[in-house]
Amino acid sequence: MQKSTKSITQILKFALVSFTVTAIQLILVNLFVYLMKDWKTPVSGFLTLFFNENSVGAGNMNWGFIMPFLLSNLLANIYGYYRNRKYTFRSDPPKRNLYIYIGIILILILVSTWLQGVTVHYLHGFEHSVIHASAASIAAMLAGWLQFVILFPLEKYWLLK
Repeated sequence: MQKSTKSITQILKFALVSFTVTAIQLILVNLFVYLMKDWKTPVSGFLTLFFNENSVGAGNMNWGFIMPFLLSNLLANIYGYYRNRKYTFRSDPPKRNLYIYIGIILILILVSTWLQGVTVHYLHGFEHSVIHASAASIAAMLAGWLQFVILFPLEKYWLLK
């Protein structure tokens, strides 16, 4: 298979896996938002630098607001990593690449979780609308797009080569 055809095929496969990852994340984020809505324990430590009232809104500096985005993203990306390793890139990378991936994905998830919090805070300004009601889903899709743009080249050219 020519190199350009192989790359296009891999992008399409990666996009399909990413679509599945996004679907998993959407289902999980909405389930976790519902299940954790009463968990009001405030975040602390260095997380308050990212998750504060200015970024995520008043009353949202708690684990019940942040954890649904964090957990849904982590679980969906673990699934995506293994699917891409096996089917998209057909790779058997060294074990250290998995550890590197976990480190990178944790940083990316922290950034994505912050981005989702900021997005939901902004979208909640559209009170009594479909946008307000769909804020968690829209935020999760935005995070999924960001991760797609970062993870495809990272996995193709380095981690799953």
